[in-house]
Amino acid sequence: MENIRKVDRIIIGQPTSDGAGVKLTRILGHNTQEMLDPFLLLDFFGSANPDDFMSGFPWHPHRGMETVTYMLDGKVEHSDSIGNSGVIGKGDLQWMTAGSGIIHQEMPRYEGGRMYGFQLWVNLPSASKMVAPRYQDIPAAKVPVVELENKIRVKVLAGTFAGVHGPVENIIADPDYFDIEMPGNTELRIPVLPEHTVFAYLYEGSAGFDETGKQPLRTGEGALFGQGDGVIAKTGASSAQFILIAGKPIGEPVEWNGPIVMNTEAEINLAFRELRNNTFIKT
Repeated sequence: MENIRKVDRIIIGQPTSDGAGVKLTRILGHNTQEMLDPFLLLDFFGSANPDDFMSGFPWHPHRGMETVTYMLDGKVEHSDSIGNSGVIGKGDLQWMTAGSGIIHQEMPRYEGGRMYGFQLWVNLPSASKMVAPRYQDIPAAKVPVVELENKIRVKVLAGTFAGVHGPVENIIADPDYFDIEMPGNTELRIPVLPEHTVFAYLYEGSAGFDETGKQPLRTGEGALFGQGDGVIAKTGASSAQFILIAGKPIGEPVEWNGPIVMNTEAEINLAFRELRNNTFIKT
């Protein structure tokens, strides 16, 4: 790495609710979409109170994008309009390509403890918005973990770290998605492709993302990075856990209405007309 990226902007998640009333923190959304291309939305959910999440996300459509659910704890049961169903739990990952359209639901399966994880939305380019829907369900046991000498642990959900490849395959955004755990007083350098958008979010502890390690990010803060071919993370007395996502920008117009993400208003109107006419599902 020759050019370490600087933090271009600090982004702080905002409390909100979605679905049938699930309480969550919205980190990325409509207000960050242009600067975070190809990433549209990032939600963090973390609560041990069933009242915060048991209402879940009943039946709803998606088209033109991908949803990525990564569970840190708890279980979610999903099912859809074309017959897929299953449960993802602690450490599991689901990368769903909605493509031409799918109607699904995501409902908590509460067995005590906390419901804890992320959902990321990734845009699709116009040429791929109407591909057939597909899933990549990755159990925790298939997510490789790189353990470094300084006891830093990197879960490689997608992309490549230290020559270790993640299990998610054939994603147009060419993404890196790492879950990184750093003890106190450690340093990590993470290579990234110069053309990629890169973002990190601290969900526990604190870490600095510059050569000095000063002005660290705290729990609940994210960093959008500027240009370069690497990111540096440093911890002080506190440990840190954060996700880092990187992907190839699409550079196309975005029309986004709820769970439908297309390129033009006409395409959005068509999608909702097809929902009303029961012609939304193409497979």
